[in-house]
Amino acid sequence: MELWLLLILLSLGLFTYITIQRSVAELTRTPVWLLWLVLMTPVLIWSAWMLVYGKNTPPPLILMVGPFVLCPLLYWLLIQWGRQIPKPPVNQEVENNKPQISITQQTMPSTSEPSTLRPISKQEETELRNCFPWGVYYLQNVEYRPQAVLCRGKLRTNPESAYQTVRGNIEAEFGDRFFVIFQESFNGKPFFALVPNPQAQPKAGRETESLTRPGFALALLLITLVTTTFVGAEIAGVTAKQSQVDPSILLRGLPYAVALMAILSIHELGHYMAARFYKVRATLPYFIPLPFAPGTFGAFIQMRSPVPHRKALFDIGIAGPLAGFLVTIPLLMWGLAHSEVVPLSDSSGWLNFQSLNPRFSLLLTVLSKWALGSALAPKMAINLHPVAVAGYIGLVVTAFNLMPVGQLDGGHIVHAMFGQRTGIAIGQVVRLLVLVRAMLEPDLLVWGIILLLLPVADEPALNDVSELNNWRDFWGLIALVILAAIILPPATITGLLNL
Repeated sequence: MELWLLLILLSLGLFTYITIQRSVAELTRTPVWLLWLVLMTPVLIWSAWMLVYGKNTPPPLILMVGPFVLCPLLYWLLIQWGRQIPKPPVNQEVENNKPQISITQQTMPSTSEPSTLRPISKQEETELRNCFPWGVYYLQNVEYRPQAVLCRGKLRTNPESAYQTVRGNIEAEFGDRFFVIFQESFNGKPFFALVPNPQAQPKAGRETESLTRPGFALALLLITLVTTTFVGAEIAGVTAKQSQVDPSILLRGLPYAVALMAILSIHELGHYMAARFYKVRATLPYFIPLPFAPGTFGAFIQMRSPVPHRKALFDIGIAGPLAGFLVTIPLLMWGLAHSEVVPLSDSSGWLNFQSLNPRFSLLLTVLSKWALGSALAPKMAINLHPVAVAGYIGLVVTAFNLMPVGQLDGGHIVHAMFGQRTGIAIGQVVRLLVLVRAMLEPDLLVWGIILLLLPVADEPALNDVSELNNWRDFWGLIALVILAAIILPPATITGLLNL
């Protein structure tokens, strides 16, 4: 237990430090180590409680909620106390070729500071003003900031038409010199922002830059296939002594490895194909191998250009979990049908594959009863088949990615459906609810900690004002229903299912 908790703390600590260093280190004079310590304080408090009292004794409400409320507030105050105006060089390369496009009226520095943006002459400003037809977007003023040129005014037509018209005019006048961003300020008024396009700046070797790197992606895939096969063999009951005598016995781990990698691959390919459809530059899926269970830390793609609008943000965000979910369900059903029923014990839980109690999840309960029938009685648990383990992990991965927080897939979905401000509010509420649920289910504390450390704000699309259509709103609700079905307990339905 202590070793497992230590590994979690080290991983989260490193992830948090890197995130703070990359996101706010240049915005404040407050030391990164102090910000890191404040943000990690809730994690350290809850971990200390678990070490002293055990995971089956939840901490008191004040200790559970207090650090969650006070530490983010102290973190924000420390950033504001040491806040400094960023002064990036004119030709600074933006990380991963992605512009920093999260621009709001509250976060922009004072207009009294000289701009480090490429100068726009008086003639160019006149030409810029002519890009805003008064019947489309009535431009009232142009503000020069170190990070962007802000164009504020009144919207006179629908957002989609306004963005297309203004962006077309600006591109015709300035070429690819700027990213044209259409966003709402916190007071709900839409404004345009022109952000320097780093890809328009000449850079030696950019033409030959490899984006997809298929050789690297294939190497990671093969290494991950090996690590998951070893883990799958262990799940299938193969001991280290048996594998030394007969190495071919490790092939018993292939069903688990192939099933798990199929789920993760389809998930990431869903993102990748949707990104390619909208001409968003994206890498191939990269797997992260692990030498211990579950054999991989998942897979990811990197988007190297901004998302054009909220429809694209929605489609890219939802394509992965829906595609992975469609593969997960049949594999999980097959694996459950070939699993064994065992007596329920004190060690049974949602992390025990030899004695899984499915009753914490409505969807898993229904699927288990469907696959095992009358064999799954009220005091029985499930010894999962290796393919069922892979399907179960796929279900957990789907649920975590659908969490409507920050830059998770669910965060993209609620942002696209309701807007950035509402998406942030939903993310905050969800993080608190998960922590409250962790008081009843201590095994969920890791989820709560990870969600707490994730940035709650999702990066806006270039056109972040235009809303979705009814069809996409429907599929967004379907995604949230899938999430609820996975993480919510079955409640009274267990009586109907004789569980």
